[in-house]
Amino acid sequence: MYDSDSRKLFSALSHGAIFLSSTVISIAVPILILFTSQDPVVKGNAKEAINFHLNVWLCGLIIGVLVWLTFGLLLPLGGIWLVLHWGLTIWALFHVLGVLGDSDKPFRYPFIFRVV
Repeated sequence: MYDSDSRKLFSALSHGAIFLSSTVISIAVPILILFTSQDPVVKGNAKEAINFHLNVWLCGLIIGVLVWLTFGLLLPLGGIWLVLHWGLTIWALFHVLGVLGDSDKPFRYPFIFRVV
């Protein structure tokens, strides 16, 4: 049996690191947790957080290029992306903390590519 409080803490740290996504360090947090934790739920949440980081950066790059190419006409798309990215992260945090879901199961983001 694994400690429920440490499971919630490390899972929340994995998902919450995305709020620092403008720094490269943000992806280091779930990678470090993935390689140091023995808890399968924490490892699952760390993998999902890594995949979400990669998806957020890829979508941000695509949207940034589209905004630049259209001279800012698609700027509202960037706002929608930001709200969606933060909204999904908050949903993940509520899930892993047990507020909106079962904290004994890894959270799965919808509609993302899973590389890890």
